[in-house]
Amino acid sequence: MSSVTGLLASTNPLEHVVQHPLLTKSADLGPVLTPKGVVTLLSDHIVMLILGGILLIVLMPMMVRHRRGTDEVGRLVPSGFSNFIEVVCQYLRKEVAEPALRGHTDRFITYIWSVFFFVLMVNLLGLLPLGAITPLLAGKHIGGTATGNIFVTATLALLTLGMVVVNGLRIGGKAYLAHFCPGPLVLAPLLVPVEIIGLGAKIFALAVRLFANMIAGHILLAVLLSFILMAGTALGTWGGLAVAVPVVLASVAIYGLEIFVAFLQAFIFTFLTTLFIGMAVNVHHEEHHEEAHAH
Repeated sequence: MSSVTGLLASTNPLEHVVQHPLLTKSADLGPVLTPKGVVTLLSDHIVMLILGGILLIVLMPMMVRHRRGTDEVGRLVPSGFSNFIEVVCQYLRKEVAEPALRGHTDRFITYIWSVFFFVLMVNLLGLLPLGAITPLLAGKHIGGTATGNIFVTATLALLTLGMVVVNGLRIGGKAYLAHFCPGPLVLAPLLVPVEIIGLGAKIFALAVRLFANMIAGHILLAVLLSFILMAGTALGTWGGLAVAVPVVLASVAIYGLEIFVAFLQAFIFTFLTTLFIGMAVNVHHEEHHEEAHAH
């Protein structure tokens, strides 16, 4: 027990928050992408992303198949966890997708559902204390919140950008390009860069919002729990126990809040993704609505 305590005391309290490379390769892609001259091929965050994807592929079909009976009516009535999945999917469709996507809802609803459940799964996996267990079992740090990595959230945000631009051009066509210059053509050199910067700002905010909210709670928990070891080192065993009681109670409350944040941030990311796609594919509708309102 003392060896475990010594191991924990010697490590940085933020050790479980940052990414831990498991497989690297020497590379020089610039100071931003490869500041240490190596590229990470596999890390604990990548493992959590893969695990989240596998769990969704395996568990989701199993859960949605639960039905109340085998008769004609029973096969149409969900039961157990299948009720939760159906309620979430129906809510995302009716309250999130349809108001933003309108007639294009059926085309994008599968992507919207996938985004929500993937981000939610990765957020929840990050709440499991795997990082404190795996070093003792395999000598490797496997765990952590992948959505607490800015590169992960930036990749998800870039996927949203791709969906916005590609489908805006494919469905909106010239109208989508025209919306980058909402004023007279003589103002195009000013308006077009502003609109492009605005689009980039939306995607940047999408990535940073998820990253910041997911990492903030974990940092707070790590710092709080480190107080126990610090008090034990400075004040002895009884001092550490005295500090542990309020710290553990506060950590339990924060952990409950983290569960709520995991669901909330998955919803916010999905909502904004749907909104941005809807703004791109419904350019014609918005233009006609503005013209009618002007008349």
